[in-house]
Amino acid sequence: MLKCPGQDTRYWKPDDIFNLPCPVCDTAVEFLKTDSKRTCQNCGYTFRNPRLELGCAQWCAYAEECLGFGPEQALPDNEEGPLTEQLIAAMKSQFANDYKRIAHALLVFEYARELLRAEGGDARVVIAAALLHDVGIKEAEHKYGGDYQEHHEAEGAPIARRIMANIGLGETTIEQVCHIVANHHRSDEVDTLEFRIVWDADALVNLLETQTNGDSEHPAEIVEKIFSTDTGKKKAYELLAN
Repeated sequence: MLKCPGQDTRYWKPDDIFNLPCPVCDTAVEFLKTDSKRTCQNCGYTFRNPRLELGCAQWCAYAEECLGFGPEQALPDNEEGPLTEQLIAAMKSQFANDYKRIAHALLVFEYARELLRAEGGDARVVIAAALLHDVGIKEAEHKYGGDYQEHHEAEGAPIARRIMANIGLGETTIEQVCHIVANHHRSDEVDTLEFRIVWDADALVNLLETQTNGDSEHPAEIVEKIFSTDTGKKKAYELLAN
């Protein structure tokens, strides 16, 4: 059977198959460039491929048959697609080879999209804030020698502003996103629906990571205190039940 050359491994380069460290346990996990996600055999954590390349599958009508998943599972299928691609590229550039943090941002983005569909809100604000919420980490580590929350929030806001301005987002959107980035560890600052969605998406990823490690830091009885949207609470209870 004839196979698309873009997906046929005979035509691939050596670096189209690579190992990435698991964001939870650092075990090397082998990826193909077309894998949307893989599961770590050591700890069972499933994470997205931060170096995903879909190529022609982004527009091909037979993408799902060819790859085993539709490109919409990796990229938004609405008008926010081009914006999302630019934001993901900028976020990856900021983190360079720090695949653990790239994977974290992509997973927060994935949960944020799910909450956005259920809760409503401004898609541009949610998408940008979810992908850029931690972009100040590297600068904070460089300046202060560690990933201190207050520092990476403060450093992240101007970096996020620059990225969004270069993309061409409007000032109102930029201001809202920068407010979230600058305060995303402060529960008393969660003041909009968009902020609540990003807050809950980040909390879901943190909960998933602690659950994978067998950590009981987030028992079910405090979900109501941590999460601020109905959908976020529902997802948290589902994670705790697994």
